[in-house]
Formats: sequence, C-alpha cells, structure tokens
Amino acid sequence: MSLAASLTTTPIWPSSAELVLGLVCFVVVFGILGRLLVPRITHTLNEREDAIQGGINRADEAQAEAQAVLAQYRAQLEDAKHEAARMREEAREQGAQIIAEMRERAEAEGRRITEAAQSQIEAERQQALISLRAEVGSLATELASRIVGESLTDHVRQSRLVDRFLDGLEAQTDGVRQ
Repeated sequence: MSLAASLTTTPIWPSSAELVLGLVCFVVVFGILGRLLVPRITHTLNEREDAIQGGINRADEAQAEAQAVLAQYRAQLEDAKHEAARMREEAREQGAQIIAEMRERAEAEGRRITEAAQSQIEAERQQALISLRAEVGSLATELASRIVGESLTDHVRQSRLVDRFLDGLEAQTDGVRQ
C-alpha cells in the first residue's frame, strides 16, 4: 500500500469532497456570523464601553463635586472657628469691662461709705464737743460759784463765761500743737 492510498482510506482523514464542502460551509457560516453577529457584538461592546466611560466620567464629576463641597465645608469650618474666636475675644473684653465697672462701683461705694462714716464721726465729734462744753460749763460754773461764794445762775452770763474760757483753752491747745 502506498502512502497516498492509505491516507484516503483512513477514517480520520476526510475525503476531498467532504473537505471542500466543509470549507464552503465554514466560509458561509463565518460570513453570516461576520455580517450579523459582529456588528451586534461591536455595538454591545461600544455601548458597554460608553457606559463604563460614562460611569468613570460621572465618578470623576462626583469626586470633583465632593472635593468642592469638602472645600466649602472646610471654609465654613474656618469661618466658624474665626467667629468662635471673635466671640471669645468679645466675651473676654466684656468680662474685663464688667470687672472694671464692678471695681469702679465698689470703689465708689467704698468712698461713699468712708465719706458717710467721716461725716458721722464729725457729727458725733461736734455733738460730743457741744455736750462737753455744756458739761464743762456747768462744772466750771458750779466750781466758780463755790469759789466766789455767789450763785452764777444767770444762763446768758454763764454761757458767755464758759465760751470765753473754752476758746482760751482751744487757743492754747492750737498754739502748743503748732
């Protein structure tokens, strides 16, 4: 047997008519698939690519928008921080002003109390002087009456005598102090 004869009769190797018929069918099926299926596949792939690209674009836009919103929030946060610092400073100034006002009121109240106490002391001193004058006058009159042996009950004369005596004492006291 020859090699060519053995090739044509084997079940694995097809005959030439089958080979040509298979090749023609393959070309027809490939042509139909190429005409009908390839444009649909291409169209589907293009749609999918557009959808993916659109999704990427939307994601980029969303990210850019998110960045803008984040920048806006950060700016608002900074404004709020500055506003809070300004309010704290105002509160500090108001506190210092209130403290100064309260201190001024306390000092004024202290001065008023001191002045009232001094005027009361002066009034009590004057009252004590008047009372002392009257007491010294009556004692001096009684003593003078005993010394002289005559009653000095005339109040006008008694008052003038006591006043002259006390004025003389005050003059002597002032002279000693200076």
